[in-house]
Parts: sequence; structure tokens; C-alpha cells
Amino acid sequence: MNINDTIVALSTAQGAAAIAVLRLSGDNAIPIAEEIFKSRFGKQLSKQGTHRVLLGDFHYKNTLIDEVLLTVFKHPNSYTGEDVVEISCHGSVYVQQKILKILQDSGARLAQPGEFTLRAFLNKKMDLAQAEAVADLIASENEAAHHIAVQHLRGGISKSLGSLRERLLSFASLIELELDFSEEDVAFADRTQLRELVDDIRTTLKNLLDSFETGNAVKHGIPVALIGMPNAGKSSLLNALLEEDKALVSDIAGTTRDSIEDTLTIGGIRYRFIDTAGLRKTTDIVEAMGVERTQEKMDKASILMYVVDPKTQTPQAVMTALDEINRDDTTLLLVINKKDLLETAELDAFLNELDRLDITASVYDNVVISTKDESDISALKQRFAGLLQWNTGSTLVSNQRHWAALQAAMAGILEVIQGIEENRSSDLLAIDIRQTLHELGTITGEVTTDDILGNIFANFCIGK
Repeated sequence: MNINDTIVALSTAQGAAAIAVLRLSGDNAIPIAEEIFKSRFGKQLSKQGTHRVLLGDFHYKNTLIDEVLLTVFKHPNSYTGEDVVEISCHGSVYVQQKILKILQDSGARLAQPGEFTLRAFLNKKMDLAQAEAVADLIASENEAAHHIAVQHLRGGISKSLGSLRERLLSFASLIELELDFSEEDVAFADRTQLRELVDDIRTTLKNLLDSFETGNAVKHGIPVALIGMPNAGKSSLLNALLEEDKALVSDIAGTTRDSIEDTLTIGGIRYRFIDTAGLRKTTDIVEAMGVERTQEKMDKASILMYVVDPKTQTPQAVMTALDEINRDDTTLLLVINKKDLLETAELDAFLNELDRLDITASVYDNVVISTKDESDISALKQRFAGLLQWNTGSTLVSNQRHWAALQAAMAGILEVIQGIEENRSSDLLAIDIRQTLHELGTITGEVTTDDILGNIFANFCIGK
């Protein structure tokens, strides 16, 4: 793409609507708009100050196309850092496409995906991590994902790494200065201070890397696998949580042969609930394939909901099943289902036996429900509020590219630490420090390549 072109795109969603917004950006944005737009009050567009809104008519070859509002943002005080003109027109699909075609015929080029934000990055209106946060903000579908995107858009991860990177860069300069005086055996960089700095960087990197599992889950939806014996009520529970008949329910054991999933937002966080085939040994080839897929879903889930039918499964059998699951990295929620089918004394005896076996010590929480009781389902949903611990004030990494760069930076900083401990020469320390700086720089865009930029902005929508 030629970044010197004036570009145009529809910035609102495709389709008919009350209004639509088209955006022009580039050196010729104002001259192009001025040729076609006629202010109702005779104001000349090029003579207006920045951030002005004008009412007027959009003409082409003496034909009135639409009555529009036109907003002018003059460089460098615009989203892209260039002259930007936004045209708010009526949302007819015909009007949108007609204006877009006229602007292209007048000298503007149709923008490529993410090109407006790419220009904002190239013109230093934001760093690369902030640019990626724009796409995340547009894609956010719940409060938690929105929070992470806004935090990154405001420079959360950039601020976490920025000051440390600057200090490391200063040490790199001093160490490389030592190389110029290598024959005189002079040390300009204090190794004790350098060790303190790299320890700070290691701690920061570790905290960011540790946050990725939570951040990535929040961004894409936290996978919750409903597991248990056949006919425990997993499908009924999924339907009750979603408040729709998503899964087929039958008294016949083994009805669910394949996983069924849907999303639900609870407490501002999106969860992906996955109904799975019942866990049991079977000679039915299709059901056995379903059980195998259940194991795969369990391996990928962040939360396991083990659903129990107390009429058909004893507390000892529950204990055995939980021991077989035994996943330290997964939150386990025990759901005692079908309480409406038991007498109070039967249910109390079942729960007392669970307590005696100390089953609750191996699970995060346990709850007794009936899928037919709305209050029970509401209470179960509330339990999810404590299943995911995340601090709204901390920086959470949710971007796979950032995580990979942080991993590489951590490897580099560990080499620096080892080099200090082994009293390696300045030239070897300089190599490891520069490598660490390079990896950190790829996150915020101090270091970029065409491949990196292409991969990032190709995922944007056109018009942003």
C-alpha cells in the first residue's frame, strides 16, 4: 500500500441504518471533500479550523446526492495524524455506496483493512500495542474483555515495559562504550546496578507472562466443560443455564454423542459452556468417540463442572471419578443435581457421606441444585463470580503475539543474569541485552517488520 495516498472507507457497519459514516484521510482529504460538499452557510472547508462540524449538501455533477454533516480534523490533531474528513450521511445502502464511489472517482483510494490505524501508528499517534488494542476493543463482547482492551489502549502494557526498557537501553549503551575502551579494561556499567535492573525486568516479565492464561481466557471466553456420568443431567443443566433448549434431553443414557457449546456472559465475563458425552466405558463406537472428545474438551477447559445424579451415583463413586480427573491446573466445581427427586433425608445422607470422604477438599466449590428450579440456576451462576480471580487494576496480557515476545524477552534476560553471574565479557553481555531490547521493542513497535505489521492489520475491519 502507498501511505501517501488519500484513503476512504465506510466506517460504520454494512447495511441500511439511520446514518452511515464515511472517512477520508490523507493530504487530499479536504480538497476532495471541498469539491463535492457545499456548506449551507457558504463556509469554505479549507478555511475551517480543526474539529469543526458543517451542515451541507453532497453534490456530484450538479446532482444532489444527500444532505450530510461533515466533520473536519486537521493534522496532526486527528486519529491518523493526517487531515481527516468524516461524512455522516443517511444510512441508505444506495447512498453509502454512491458517496463511496464518488469519493474514489475524485481521487481517493479504498482503504485496506486497518489502514487508518496503521497510519495512526506510523504517525506516532499510538504505539503498536495500543493499535492492536483498537481491534480488541471493537471485538470485545463483555465487560472483562472491554476492560483489558481499554487498559491496553491507554498504554497499560507499554507503561509496564517502557521505563524498564529505557533503563536497560542506557546500560546497553554503557556496556557498548566499554567495548571502545576494551584495551584499557575500563568498566562504565555498574554490574551490581545492572543485576538489580534485570531482576526487576524478570519480575515484571514473569507477572505479565503469568497473566496470559487469565487474559487470553477472558478475551476469547472461559471454557467450562460439563462432565459426568451418562444421564447425570448435563444437557438439562446446559439448557437451564442458557435458558433455551440447546441440547437434546432424554432419559436414555448416552444421548449426547458429541460436544455442544454456547456462550453466556456472567458478571461481565464470557463463559463457553460445553456439554459433553457421559464418561463411561462403552462398546458403542459412536458413543466411544464422544467420550474421547469429552477427554479432549476436559484437557482444554479452564473450569470443570462435574455433574452428579445422587440417585444413581454413590459418594464413593464420585470420589473415585474426581480422583481420576485430578487436574491441578483446572478449577473443579461439583454440582449435585436432581435434588427434587430425593427425599430430604436421602439428600442429607448423601451430602454427609461426601463430607466424611472429604471430597470437598479436592474441589473449588460444591452446590446442590435442581435444573427445574430457577433460583438454583441463578445461585449457580453467582458461584462463577469467584471462579476467576483477576485484578481490574493489573495489566493482563491477552495477545498471543505479546506473549511470544515476552517469552523471548524472558529467555534473553535470563541469559543476561547468567552472564553477570559468570562474569562474561562486555561484548557477550551486550549481545544478550540487545536481544532482550529487540524482543521488548516488537511489542510496542520500536522494532517492526513488514511481516509483523501485515499480520496485525490484516485482521482489522476496513474503515478502522
